Amino acid sequence: MLQVAGFLDNSTVNGKGLRSVLFVSGCKHNCIGCHNKDMQNFNYGDKVSLDYIFNRIQHNVPLISGVTFSGGEPFEQAEQLTILAKKIKDEDLNLWCYTGYTYEEILRSNDKHKLNLLKHIDVLIDGKFNKSLKEDVPKYVGSTNQRIINVKESLKSEKIIIL
Repeated sequence: MLQVAGFLDNSTVNGKGLRSVLFVSGCKHNCIGCHNKDMQNFNYGDKVSLDYIFNRIQHNVPLISGVTFSGGEPFEQAEQLTILAKKIKDEDLNLWCYTGYTYEEILRSNDKHKLNLLKHIDVLIDGKFNKSLKEDVPKYVGSTNQRIINVKESLKSEKIIIL
């Protein structure tokens, strides 16, 4: 079961292409100016089965090209999201994920669940939202300190590859 804050069947603003978006509950980052403030509460929303979420995603195929995990903080529910991520990848969908953690923090965490989730993500938008850096931001990020990272290439080359 996941604690879910919301779900969009299709969106064009949460990653490249038409995608389904899963918003999970719970976040410890407490970014000033967060636009999903309610979702920081770990009890916000509803407990939802992985099967229910996956069925909704499958219902949107072939219209969608991928799925985005957002929040809250997806890496706070990494174990369950990894199970869902594997199913998403089996459907040949790409997976984007927004996180307040940096790529380096995830790698250094030595948290097997966070590391497993990272391995299934195609594109990671990393870093805490910084309200003072929100001017002239690239598409798909909230502040200029955030990066759009090609995870597969970054893991393979052992250096960060920015899209």
